[in-house]
Amino acid sequence: MQNVTIGKLAKDLGIGAGTLRYYERLGLLPPAGRTPSGYRMYGAAAAHRLRFIRRAQALGFSLEEIAELLALSDKPRARARDVKRVTQAKIADIERRIEALARMKQGLAALEARCSGHGHTGECPILGALNQADE
Repeated sequence: MQNVTIGKLAKDLGIGAGTLRYYERLGLLPPAGRTPSGYRMYGAAAAHRLRFIRRAQALGFSLEEIAELLALSDKPRARARDVKRVTQAKIADIERRIEALARMKQGLAALEARCSGHGHTGECPILGALNQADE
């Protein structure tokens, strides 16, 4: 890949140009080279790094976690167990979220079962539960 402008790279990868600039500010992406007129120019390494970021995001990693993974990826002699540790922590986080979502689903299902869907909103058990005063 030859050097391309921020607009071209963003379009090719389905990322907004603002997102690329944001990744630069966070240090996830090294600052781009500039043309004499000030345009950012990106090469193949930037495209590769952005694909890494997008894949990691698709797996649920936060930008902070991605920064850690990128730092490890940038050091081929780093310990693979550190990558595994980050991944295990993400799995545990996902499991906690799944449990929380299951509790939310149960609560909503219980409220939904109490609601006939008929009558006026003033008689709705779902809204009644949400409007309940704190004790």
